[in-house]
Amino acid sequence: MRLFHFSEESSIERFVPRVKANRTNMPPVVWAIDEEHQFTFFFPRDCPRIVYTRSAGITDEDEQKFFGLSHANIVITAETSWYERIKHTTLYRYELPTESFERFDESAGYYISTETLIPINVHPLPDLLSHLMKLGIEVRFSPNLHPLRDAILNSSLTDFGIHRFQHATNLVTP
Repeated sequence: MRLFHFSEESSIERFVPRVKANRTNMPPVVWAIDEEHQFTFFFPRDCPRIVYTRSAGITDEDEQKFFGLSHANIVITAETSWYERIKHTTLYRYELPTESFERFDESAGYYISTETLIPINVHPLPDLLSHLMKLGIEVRFSPNLHPLRDAILNSSLTDFGIHRFQHATNLVTP
């Protein structure tokens, strides 16, 4: 198993456990993501995005609504206003030693450690959209993520993630 942490900072020498802003009920930890799910972090840190996967149990109606004519099994939709930043951001993928990590969320691939960690290596990831497309992921852009979020929350989709939605443009759905 390989675990990663993504950052726009290129020279992090150690990862110190800290309390996450949206999980203040937890002790300080270092967060990591597994190799299988790392693609969900191929975006600038605060980029609002919705990731969903074709999975068993989806109704025919939802299959058509969310995948339409697509052959991709994974679709990611980001806000249009973030396109240029996504296009020009280089992320740094830090590989972390796995020994002290415990699984936090299997379906999302999240792991946590209470130890201070020294990265094994760091690898720059320029051209983020190209990395996603090489994985066969369909990338979409929308000026307003609210209708998609609402549709997903009221659908038969079970494998999805709504990331950094607090940074989404607050547009009212007509």
